[in-house]
Amino acid sequence: MELGLKDKVAVVTGGSRGIGRGVALALAKEGCRVAIAARGKDDLRRTSEEIRSSNAEVLALSADMTEPEDVRHFVDEIITNFRTIHILVNNVGGIGGFSPFEELTDDDWSKVIDLNVMSAVRMTRAALPYMRRQKFGRIVNIASESGIQPDPLMPHYNSAKAAVLNLTKSLSKAYGRENILINAVSPATIRTKLVEGLLEKEARKRGINVEEAVAVFMKEFRPGIVLERPGLPEEVAAAVVFLVSGRASFITGANLRVDGGSVQSISC
Repeated sequence: MELGLKDKVAVVTGGSRGIGRGVALALAKEGCRVAIAARGKDDLRRTSEEIRSSNAEVLALSADMTEPEDVRHFVDEIITNFRTIHILVNNVGGIGGFSPFEELTDDDWSKVIDLNVMSAVRMTRAALPYMRRQKFGRIVNIASESGIQPDPLMPHYNSAKAAVLNLTKSLSKAYGRENILINAVSPATIRTKLVEGLLEKEARKRGINVEEAVAVFMKEFRPGIVLERPGLPEEVAAAVVFLVSGRASFITGANLRVDGGSVQSISC
C-alpha cells in the first residue's frame, strides 16, 4: 500500500528507544528523512545507525525537550539539514514515579506536566511556521490510555496525558483549514526496555521466568487489556504511520487507542 511518505521530513522526539524508536524506524522504512532527538547519546547513536542501515537519511541530536534552547537548536539543525518539517511526532513523556496524590509535591507536578505537555507545546510551536508556509503538516501526540482511564496512582501523569488529548483536539480545530492534521495515539502498557526491565526484576523476585511474570502482571495490574498481553512498540508505530500518511487525509482531532481493548468506555 502506497502511503505517500517518501521524502517527507519526519521529526520524532524521544526517538532513540521504546515507542519513539519504533516510530522512527517505521517512518524511515516508508522513505521519510528522519530527525530524532533524545537525551541519551548511546541509544541515540544506536538508533541512528539502525535507521541508516535502511538507507534512510537521519539527523540525530542529543537534546532535552524540557529545555527551550535545546528545542530551538534541534529545529534549527533540522531546517539546516532538511529545509522543512512535514511530520512531527511528540513522543517525549514519562511518569516520574508511582505515588499517591498526597505524596506528590508541586515540583513533582511541574516536572511531569513539563515533560509530557510542555515538550509537545514547544516542539509544535517551533514546527508550525514551516507547516503553515507549505500548507501541509501532520502532527501526532503520543498520549496514553491513562488520559481517559486514570490509575489511582500517578494522578499527575494521568492529568498530563488528559491535557495532551485536549491540546490535540484544540490544535486540530485551529489549524485544520491549513491542511495541518493533528491527532493523538494512546497506548496501553507497551513492552519497551523500561517495562522489560521491570518484568525481569519481578521475575527474579518471584523466582519465575519473564513470560510468567508478564502473565502475573497482566492479571494483577492490567486485567482490562482483553488481548491479555502488553503491546509492542511497532504496533504503536503502525498507528502513527497510518495517521501521518496519505491514507488518513480526512482524520484530524482523533485519538487512536492502541490499548488491546483496555479502555472500557465508548468515549474517545
